[in-house]
Amino acid sequence: MNGKYMAYVGSYSYTGKAKGITVYDVDVEKGIFKERCEMEVDNSSYVTVSHNGKNLYSIADEGVVSFRILENGSLSRLNSAKIKGMRGCHLSTDVDDRYVFVSGYHDGKATILRLNKDGSVGRIVDGVFHKGYGSVAERNFRPHVSCTRLTPDKRFVACADLGIDQVSIYRFDEEKLVQVDAVRCERESAPRHFRFSNDGRFMYLMYELKNVIDVYTYETGERAPKIEKIQTISTIGDKRYSELTAACAMRLSPDPDNQYVYCTNAGDNALSIFRRDKETGLLELLCCLPVSGDYPKDVAVFPDEKHVACLNHESGTITFFSVDYEKGLLVMCGREVKVNEPNCCAIVKVSD
Repeated sequence: MNGKYMAYVGSYSYTGKAKGITVYDVDVEKGIFKERCEMEVDNSSYVTVSHNGKNLYSIADEGVVSFRILENGSLSRLNSAKIKGMRGCHLSTDVDDRYVFVSGYHDGKATILRLNKDGSVGRIVDGVFHKGYGSVAERNFRPHVSCTRLTPDKRFVACADLGIDQVSIYRFDEEKLVQVDAVRCERESAPRHFRFSNDGRFMYLMYELKNVIDVYTYETGERAPKIEKIQTISTIGDKRYSELTAACAMRLSPDPDNQYVYCTNAGDNALSIFRRDKETGLLELLCCLPVSGDYPKDVAVFPDEKHVACLNHESGTITFFSVDYEKGLLVMCGREVKVNEPNCCAIVKVSD
């Protein structure tokens, strides 16, 4: 792959072993990271990059922190903004980089903030607290917003709530959120993350407790979108679930057709890879194999799609694998990298 790539890994900084964001040079050919430096962020639990690749955003104790990505891949802090709620757990931006969407696990709040032209975070546009009770009187007995995104038609905002087992759908008109529908999931399923295909025709919803991915067709609508389920597929294949198995993170391959879907599984400590049919949207499991680490909280897909990196939160490691899609194999391709409690990773192209 031509060009220079960087990886930005968010970590908790409670213990002082990590400053917040660790910056790595990416060796695409070898499929490994090489540490460069660290940036101080209080407990960076999630990071994401603007669609134009110029800015990095991180969850922090103070709300959301923004950085400019310099030509050499280093970060220059722009500002931070409060979200008027408890700390978030997930971030996303719209394709036009006009807004950043913050998901609040602890208080069940979804917050939308404006992005300024220079990429810094501006004012709060709107926010909504979810209400209701779940079915498990331990973790998900109350609202926990875990993923918020603007829909492909730019008309609605979808919020996955693993506490009350539903995906709330809001009309986003004149910077106001008005609920118009909801995808009601099975009790005790805990919908955690979802993503849309690049063509906007399909939505992939991953469940933390049910350990499946549901595939939905997506069409825009006048009052509300039309969302129809067409497939349910296990995140660990034919393996027997244990009480500790929990689907953690899901990503689509970065190519225009999103040929593959990747899903990490805690407890089982495995990575599942699915082949995606771009016409039907349906998934086919290729493999579900161990990642040589504990609690793979995220997976990063290299731009060549021939390599992946698993961020293992409990073992404090990043492990690297080459992928053989035809044989359904993961082959470790480099020594693990030590990093304290890694949460999330973003790979960015910084120069040609």
